[in-house]
Amino acid sequence: MTVVSPPATSWVNWGRNQRWTPAAVATPASVDDLAATVLDAADRGLRVKPIGAGHSFTSIAATDGVQISLDALSGVVSADAASGLVTLRGGTRLRDIPRLLAPYRLAMTNLGDIDSQSISGAISTGTHGTGASFGGLATQVHGLTLVLADGSVVDCSPSEEPELFEAARLGLGAIGVIAAVTLQCEPAFLLHAVERPMPLGAMLEEFDDHCGAHDHVEFYWFPHTTGTLYKQNNRLPGHSERQPLSRGRAWWDDEFLSNTVFAWACELGRAAPRAIPPLAAVSARALGAREYTDHSPAVFTTQRRVRFRESEWSIPRAALREAIRSIENVIDQRGWRISFPIEVRVAAADDLWMSTAHGRDSAYIAVHQYHRTPYEDYFRAVQDIMVGLDGRPHWGKMHYLDASALAGRYPRYTDFLAVRERVDPARRFGNAYLEQVLGS
Repeated sequence: MTVVSPPATSWVNWGRNQRWTPAAVATPASVDDLAATVLDAADRGLRVKPIGAGHSFTSIAATDGVQISLDALSGVVSADAASGLVTLRGGTRLRDIPRLLAPYRLAMTNLGDIDSQSISGAISTGTHGTGASFGGLATQVHGLTLVLADGSVVDCSPSEEPELFEAARLGLGAIGVIAAVTLQCEPAFLLHAVERPMPLGAMLEEFDDHCGAHDHVEFYWFPHTTGTLYKQNNRLPGHSERQPLSRGRAWWDDEFLSNTVFAWACELGRAAPRAIPPLAAVSARALGAREYTDHSPAVFTTQRRVRFRESEWSIPRAALREAIRSIENVIDQRGWRISFPIEVRVAAADDLWMSTAHGRDSAYIAVHQYHRTPYEDYFRAVQDIMVGLDGRPHWGKMHYLDASALAGRYPRYTDFLAVRERVDPARRFGNAYLEQVLGS
């Protein structure tokens, strides 16, 4: 049974930078309910847009039509411990998946550092983690159950409706509503984590070596300083001995310093921008070296309680050093005060049509601003740098490119548009953001 609620005055995303007012909000409890909801919206001449956690910083989930909450469509449909294939309902949150996989002693191959998203939203926007040999979350997708614009329910995979599958597994919400996702999981594993501060110059010089030597690497650079925090995670068998952080150390580093104290610093920096450089220097020194071993989800993910806005770009890995130095130069030249560290991760080349790592080993550079601080000039300047380095913007994070600028960056872009035209010619799943990035 579908629960239909009257619309709120407006809906707002996690970053508090996107607001919209839907005509209605539906919460279908089954695939049949979901299909009926899409058909009913079509009969009423309304557009449809599913929403997961609302964690995108773009307006990719906004609608003036029927907003479909997938919250009632969550949990395991089926699981096979032998093959590792697990089918989850589309609204399942990433944070719940480790608990759901535990009885089968399985885990997702890779995760990002935030786990509040729904699985359907995460794959649809190109969410990724880090690791030179690992792709984004959508590369783990083995099959999908979709509700298309005509209300039909279709299963697709590499062998069944393969073109529909290729478009929909990273589909920007433009192809259909994802009712269920089949993931290729693997035996549960532990991660041995090593974190330490490193000078920026040495980090840029040695980063490729670290990428080749370790399974998952990333670093955070604190603008106005020469300091970075480097993180490497190596995979261990599931039967390995856990050596987690003590409860006190985990609270001190990950809750008190990274959330409570950092929130204070952001507020102080907003009120007194001149304080940001010395605060950044303190932040760069505060998070010291540590080493521990724990279940993979506990290492991959972190709790982010300080709200921010974000822009993230994929570039060829060979361009990373030039990109960071160019961002450093523009911050200095403009006299900006940037309170948030810049995050750098990597991913293997893949063949997903709309993936930011399509056809190339990629580095990801993410820039952030505190949610109460102006961001547009900074994000646009970073975009100018990234565009010059053949950058591709993360679909769920802020950018200002349109379809004419994006088409040439994706070799299978026209193939994606052709599938969309076939399954949604009336643009039932369209909105302003999709008009921006895909055209009308």
